[in-house]
Amino acid sequence: MQQSLLDVILLGIVEGLTEFLPVSSTGHLILAGELLGFTGDDNATFEIAIQSGAILAVVVAYWRRFLDVAIGLFGRQPGAFAFIRNIVLGFVPAGIAGVLFIKAFEAMLLSPMTVAVALIVGGFAILWIEKNAKPPVIDSLETMSARSALLVGIGQCVAMIPGVSRSGATIMAAMLLRIDRKTAAEFSFFLAVPTIGGATLLLLWKNRHGLDVSQWNDIVIGFAVSFVVALAVVKGFVAIVSRFGFAPFAWYRIILGSVALVWLLAR
Repeated sequence: MQQSLLDVILLGIVEGLTEFLPVSSTGHLILAGELLGFTGDDNATFEIAIQSGAILAVVVAYWRRFLDVAIGLFGRQPGAFAFIRNIVLGFVPAGIAGVLFIKAFEAMLLSPMTVAVALIVGGFAILWIEKNAKPPVIDSLETMSARSALLVGIGQCVAMIPGVSRSGATIMAAMLLRIDRKTAAEFSFFLAVPTIGGATLLLLWKNRHGLDVSQWNDIVIGFAVSFVVALAVVKGFVAIVSRFGFAPFAWYRIILGSVALVWLLAR
């Protein structure tokens, strides 16, 4: 279904605003697509593809960090190797799950009811973790153990369910492992680069013969809009959670999920 330029821009804004918040960007895109009448396989491909715009924002926002890691690798610095090791270990579980369960994942992308329920359940989970997580003992990605990185990666697999939130799942898993909020948030950002980048390439390759010129145009515009908006959000999010925690996002999830659930049941 051909979308208007305004719809494409609105969806790009939604993606950029929500990708790095623990509120589920995919869930928001599914609900927004339902409101705009943009549903089905075309929407599933579009919403995954434009997420890469937000991922590019991470690379741009943290270019100095990535450059320092690259220089550190050439200088054989232990911290740089630990950084790469932890990103790889955090990515592997989701990478394997994505390849094995891609069809089930695509099917869930078509279910707004799943999103509504997951938003509510995830909101209460965040409130519980915020209240019960033990004080952090890890304050940098470089000092995170390989075991912790792998466990966070396993936690990321739960986010294959739309509405759970990839950033929420990884950040909450990290907090349970006594990683501080700032490091947990940044680890989630960095994990998004291979995870969502890989998912986008896989889905676009799979659907390469089924996309026409207008659909590619929509993807390019949505990508660009999500990049610009996410670039403005990504650094501000770290400052917000470092000061206020995740409870405001949890209550937002519960309220939005409840409203969406009532709306979907009443249709």
